[in-house]
Amino acid sequence: MASSFKDFGNPPLTRQREVVLCVIRESEGHLTANEVFAAAKAKLPTISFATVYNSLRYLKDAGHISEVSFGNGASRFDAMTHRHDHALCTDCGALVDIEMELPRELVKRAAEYSRFKPESLEFTLRGKCPDCAGSATPRGPHVVRKYKAKQLSKFDKKYSHRDK
Repeated sequence: MASSFKDFGNPPLTRQREVVLCVIRESEGHLTANEVFAAAKAKLPTISFATVYNSLRYLKDAGHISEVSFGNGASRFDAMTHRHDHALCTDCGALVDIEMELPRELVKRAAEYSRFKPESLEFTLRGKCPDCAGSATPRGPHVVRKYKAKQLSKFDKKYSHRDK
């Protein structure tokens, strides 16, 4: 099967890799490897977890997807590969893309404070998502909440300090 994804410089994607990529691109959220496997298995019943895991590594290395890791052991995979930030719900685990520019002064101060030579800076806002903030009972990580990046467009316009 010839891949419908154009990728100059890399060979065409295998059917398994194409299915994994489709699962991530069609998702409204940031999926874990287990979630990608479950969705890929529904599309291609013969796919194995090892194939999904290896496909995720390949797709990340080829620049088709990005990996979001917060140090808790479970990486999530994102169809957005350009620089962007995230908001993470501390109750239910919802992860939302935020597209905003960070002030250069923040990057400069972070580099001076850490004495690191900056290569990149990722911003993660941790707090309660709109659903959990309005609830007296924490939803916990067992309840999957999905938010699209579009829902934060008002946040971006209101709070971003872009030079225009």
